[in-house]
Amino acid sequence: MRTKELDLRTGDREGVFDITEECRAFTAEAGGDGLLNVFVPHATAGVAVMELGAGSDDDLLAALADLLPADDRWRHRHGSPGHGRSHVMPAMIAPYATLPVLGGRPALGTWQSVAVVDLNVDNPRRTVRLSFLTDGADRAGW
Repeated sequence: MRTKELDLRTGDREGVFDITEECRAFTAEAGGDGLLNVFVPHATAGVAVMELGAGSDDDLLAALADLLPADDRWRHRHGSPGHGRSHVMPAMIAPYATLPVLGGRPALGTWQSVAVVDLNVDNPRRTVRLSFLTDGADRAGW
């Protein structure tokens, strides 16, 4: 298994952050077939495989705002107002995704991208762990 960590700067705003190119570059280096696991080791972020652009990212953030309002209803209350919702979000958008890789490329659909979803405005940096698992038949030493 080969692993790489990305340092993702999310800033002080909620967002959907495209990491598709980073995933492609990582799997191209490895070549061959296998599985790519994308994981964010944070209690307040998730990984989504979805169409980005064309309004989908804004639609996702709007849906999350409807489902998880940024108000004072949350029992988890440190940080900015509504911070507790950020701790609930990973139950809906998991902190990981596993993708098939064929010939060194993530086997995504035509409009699919890989994104980190982050509602936590208190943490401007995220770590993303990419792990490529192969059976070893494609490249010796992996």
